[in-house]
Amino acid sequence: MVKTKVVVVDDSALVRGLLAEIINRQPDMHCVGAAADPLVAREMIRNLDPDVITLDIEMPRMDGIDFLSRLMRLRPMPVVMVSTLTERGAEVTLRALELGAVDFVSKPKIGIADGLRQLGDDITDKIRTASKATVRRLAAPAASALVGASSPQAAPPPMGRLTTEKIIFIGASTGGTEATREVLVRLPADAPAVMITQHMPPGFTRSYAARLDSLCRIRVAEASDGERVLPGHAYIAPGGLHLSVERSGANYIARVRDGEPVNRHKPSVDVLFQSAARVVGPNALGVMLTGMGADGAQAMKTLRDAGSYNLVQDEASCVVFGMPREAIALGAAHEVLPVTQIGPRLIERLRSTAGQTTTRV
Repeated sequence: MVKTKVVVVDDSALVRGLLAEIINRQPDMHCVGAAADPLVAREMIRNLDPDVITLDIEMPRMDGIDFLSRLMRLRPMPVVMVSTLTERGAEVTLRALELGAVDFVSKPKIGIADGLRQLGDDITDKIRTASKATVRRLAAPAASALVGASSPQAAPPPMGRLTTEKIIFIGASTGGTEATREVLVRLPADAPAVMITQHMPPGFTRSYAARLDSLCRIRVAEASDGERVLPGHAYIAPGGLHLSVERSGANYIARVRDGEPVNRHKPSVDVLFQSAARVVGPNALGVMLTGMGADGAQAMKTLRDAGSYNLVQDEASCVVFGMPREAIALGAAHEVLPVTQIGPRLIERLRSTAGQTTTRV
């Protein structure tokens, strides 16, 4: 077996040792080096040619974000960030994903040794996923430039009073934070409501929603249980909770609930899409974006059978083509498109079907 070579970069000797131990217990991966700071890591990467690196954010001599920015411009490779579970940690982690990091794990604030060991399966699963991910060279030297380069140059024309019955449902996992942004920034302020399940742990979705809200014409927020689902708004499943849609009289409402993981995930795309099929049916537009695994694929087929129109991200623009591939294989997709074309195609589809609304009681 060819093992995945991993370099661990962290200023804590304890964390370096624990991560190396976790990685080396796996039959398919090997920690080939551990660096205390990015300057040492740079030499290790040059000499050891790893397949994946794990990267701490706060380190001496050069912080992880600066190092990641340089790495993705000069030698793009899969990176899994190791971040602290704080508000600032969440914001910096989102910036790292924007710069090209594949995924992240949260470092426990207390009991770090036991905490990391408990996260062992999660850490190694994310390293496995990263080793298969598509990484791209970062052209811009800063995250702000990257955002500017990918944002639409002109505001799309208003949708007008098409219908309040239509809802867009988006499912995403690995690579999905940026893919979802690519879709949402291209929607006009009066677009139909959008409900989103992105695989994220507790503590990160509030910052993620605030970041999207600052970039998009529609309003974006973490979903709250029982709130009305309104046009011009996007609702993100809170980390660690399932999001679904229900009908209450003439209105749609969001349901945010705890529960067992579905397809190993909480929130789960399956939960959101199944509720969309049951409650919204032909008034739904389904979108499946980049991600590992099959969460949401079967439910997206159910959604299509209920009358929705579904768009799926193509392989070339995905970080990981797992969830889209599974949806396509099941016959759930009407169209397969690059991520930058999904937002405009949603608008086009809505305009072409204006007035074709099915009311569900």
